[in-house]
Amino acid sequence: MKMLTVFEKTGAARFIGHLDLQRAMQRALRRSGLPVRYSQGFNPHLLLSFASPLSVGTEGLREIMEVPLSDDVAEASFLARLNVALPQGLKASLARALPDDAPAAMARLHAARYAIRPMASADTLLAAAPAFLAQETIPFLRKTKSGERMDDLRPLILALQAEDGALRATLSCHERGTAKPEQLVAALAAFSGLPAPRCRVTREGLLDRDMRPLEGL
Repeated sequence: MKMLTVFEKTGAARFIGHLDLQRAMQRALRRSGLPVRYSQGFNPHLLLSFASPLSVGTEGLREIMEVPLSDDVAEASFLARLNVALPQGLKASLARALPDDAPAAMARLHAARYAIRPMASADTLLAAAPAFLAQETIPFLRKTKSGERMDDLRPLILALQAEDGALRATLSCHERGTAKPEQLVAALAAFSGLPAPRCRVTREGLLDRDMRPLEGL
């Protein structure tokens, strides 16, 4: 079996990178004494998988990892034992036992929902959101390992609205096309004739193709 685990990454923990997050989770799982499954071979390691890496500096409220187990564990027990071992800023909120052959969360991921709070020019940017979204195309420069190329951001913005001083955005997040909050903010700022501001970004949830929370299956 495996345990789908929903967790939050907040406060100072938002500044740790994905590799450090993996190490923190591995240490916590070892300390917890849970029957986690290790890889075979000369250097066994925990077989964790995460639905989507979180950018450094971004908070996550409903991040998802899957933990393969070598023995059955009650969901409530798994959650309690993991939380005792987790460092400050990381907290598990839900555990769901799944069979090993259940589709991986990473494979089901389609979109991510964000709250983006600009640190400057917030009123102007939020007011520009409807006209910005009404554009048929939104060109932006995509940087990849092989170089730079122009791309269209518009199909990757699935929803965008201004609410309570923040941009509420649902962005595409899968292998065929991914948009990042910083790309959205840069394009919106350019549309508004402003420099791109620093933002406080919170990823509020991960969604499947039907726009349902990924943990809901």
